Amino acid sequence: MKKSTFFLPGIVLVIVAAMSSLFVVDEREKALVLQFGQIKSVHEEPGLYFKIPLIQEVVRYDDRILSLDTEVIEVTPSDDRRLVVDAFARYRIADVETFRRAVGAGGVRLAEDRLQSILNAQIREVLGADQVTSDTILSEDRRGLMTRIRDQARASALSLGLDVVDVRLKQTNLPAQNLEATFARMRAEREREAADEIARGNEAAQRVRALADRTVVETLSEAEREANVVRGEADARRNNIFAQAYGADPEFFGFYRSLQAYERAIQSGNSTMVITPDSDFFNYLGAVEGRTKN
Repeated sequence: MKKSTFFLPGIVLVIVAAMSSLFVVDEREKALVLQFGQIKSVHEEPGLYFKIPLIQEVVRYDDRILSLDTEVIEVTPSDDRRLVVDAFARYRIADVETFRRAVGAGGVRLAEDRLQSILNAQIREVLGADQVTSDTILSEDRRGLMTRIRDQARASALSLGLDVVDVRLKQTNLPAQNLEATFARMRAEREREAADEIARGNEAAQRVRALADRTVVETLSEAEREANVVRGEADARRNNIFAQAYGADPEFFGFYRSLQAYERAIQSGNSTMVITPDSDFFNYLGAVEGRTKN
């Protein structure tokens, strides 16, 4: 009875000690085994590991890529136009031993404070360098600037055991006091461009109208010339016919022309004609009357 009384608690203590000496590292983390604050072992591969109970402790760190949003800062490019920059970074803990020695018990929070200082310093240095203007920062060319910021920040962050994977500029804007002046200048530039386009359009329209008017004049002139030629040819042909008719029978031709003159002279509405009987106008009528009387 006494043996079982001491035996069972002993077994329980052994089981508890065995369980407290085991720990598991999964694929999403890295672990350090510390003994009185000193690093005794590093475990970066997932699996089951051992430690000395009560003497050693396990500190775990996330092995995934982490995100850090930087504070909004103002930078001054080479053209002296201040910009408000808001960036973010992607990083991971690459060397847990260096990381632990650099930040101690402060952990990720202290590391991010230091990394943010590094990023802000590199952002100011790169965006404020010579040949870097605000137009470059606001254009697609800032991809190269972000790469430079990442590379320089990565080199500085190695002392913290961190690997800076990427740095991106989320927003790059003008300060609020400069926005209105910038917008006004942009509106003026767009209005000037619109006025230039309208002027060029009016000039092109005038050229088209002038060309159309000249084409109309040339077409009408050509048509009038052709019409005059046709009329001249028709008159010549008519006179030729008249001449041939006159040559065939002058007496009949004279009679025919007199009838045409009578038709034009004696029309509806002309009630009275005063003329001497022996006038040549009624030459053929008189001859007809004389022959009729005879």
